[in-house]
Amino acid sequence: MSINMNKIKAALIISFASFLLSSCSKEDQSQSAAPQSMPPMPVSVMSVSPTSIPISVESVAQTEGAKEVEIRPRVGGILIKKLFEEGAPIKKGQAMFLIDPIPFQIALSQANAQLAQQKAQVVQASRESARLVKLLEMQSISQREADNATSDYAMASAGLIQYEAKVREAKLNLSYTKVTSPISGIAGRFAFSEGALVNANTSLLTTVSQMSPIWVRFSVSDTDLAILGGHLSEDNVKPIELTMQNGEVYAEKGKLNFAASTINPQLGTQQLRATFNNKDKRLMPGQFVRVHLSTGNQDGVFTIPQAAVQSGELGKYVYVVDENDVVVAKPITVGDWVGKDWVVNSGLVEGDQVIVDNLIKLRPGAKVSPHPFGEPVLAPTTAASKG
Repeated sequence: MSINMNKIKAALIISFASFLLSSCSKEDQSQSAAPQSMPPMPVSVMSVSPTSIPISVESVAQTEGAKEVEIRPRVGGILIKKLFEEGAPIKKGQAMFLIDPIPFQIALSQANAQLAQQKAQVVQASRESARLVKLLEMQSISQREADNATSDYAMASAGLIQYEAKVREAKLNLSYTKVTSPISGIAGRFAFSEGALVNANTSLLTTVSQMSPIWVRFSVSDTDLAILGGHLSEDNVKPIELTMQNGEVYAEKGKLNFAASTINPQLGTQQLRATFNNKDKRLMPGQFVRVHLSTGNQDGVFTIPQAAVQSGELGKYVYVVDENDVVVAKPITVGDWVGKDWVVNSGLVEGDQVIVDNLIKLRPGAKVSPHPFGEPVLAPTTAASKG
């Protein structure tokens, strides 16, 4: 009996010990499962300060030759030869076409012959007038005969001037059989074939476009004009920057050389034109480009990354960090973009710490761990688990 009682006591002790161990284990598990407090969210911030930015707008533009000349013959005839290559550079005064010169050479010979004949008549009339003047002095002829001789000489002299003009005209027409370019530039397409009959002053043979300087024509809306300060002119527009179709900025800046004095009532725009040096021939007439216009600078504004600006029911706003590392929402008024940044006209003060990342995870009043913008940010860590 005593042995059985001892066995029962031992079993009870073992059961009680197991119960205690099980309770401790459950307590430890519940403690380890309790949530740990999260550290403040790391964010990148940038300290803003007022700056000065250009007052500027961009506009689509198209290039055109500063001079685009139509090459037309001044005399009609058979076009016997083309003296240039299409699309090739042309120098001022260079011969481009040859019109059959033989009819004009014949006309010049005829004019020279008529001039020589008239010169002989002038000499004859001069001798006759001198002879009759002497006879009149001797009272051998009447005054009328002497006067007629003098008039014949004057008429012959006038005829001489007329025939001299005809010779000059014939020489000029002969020179026009070589059609030359009045400017230097790039030749266009040949509109006629050799052997074609061309008419004086009407047949368009080709064109020549001046490449340097080159003009860029564009327009600015009345909305952009308000941004730039009103009507534009050569006096208030800074040197103009041009961007190529591939995004490359053209090496040299241009200058405004024409500004319309009125706004186009149909389009609501002001027509403008700028001139650019184009010695390397990188710009060709007809290209589409972008021009960047500026009329001065705007002072006392702030620039922040576009990603830092958010939109809400009340407009644009940013998150800033106060002196206690707490998130505060600040409404702002924005202007245009400068590169990848927003221009902030109002709402910020110098020294504000603007948050630029992790914005979707933030809310006003949250505690954060600010870090200078542009430097690596460490990921948040949790406290070690209690054992």
